Amino acid sequence: MDQQTEIELQAAAFRRLQKHLMEDRTDVQNIDLMNLAGFCRNCLSRWYQEAANERGIEMDKAKAREIFYGMTMDEWKANYQTEAGPEKQVAFEQAFKENVTDKG
Repeated sequence: MDQQTEIELQAAAFRRLQKHLMEDRTDVQNIDLMNLAGFCRNCLSRWYQEAANERGIEMDKAKAREIFYGMTMDEWKANYQTEAGPEKQVAFEQAFKENVTDKG
């Protein structure tokens, strides 16, 4: 497979993952994704932002999230986010520390 085709397939898989998380499974909470998989929608939007920044494209966290979510975070939270109980919050703190926070 040539490199361009591989890039196109990777981009298609990313778009499908994005659609799955943003349209098909809005019921799945970010905190559950982070606790189970070590990443969530916010991580995906951050990785998008980092890729843009690496290429000299200025993009802040809010803009990256709006691009990934297709709406502002406030809109997402109002439409889809539910309250997380204390157990989930404790698990999230650990998952965030293990997967997002710099370990260096």
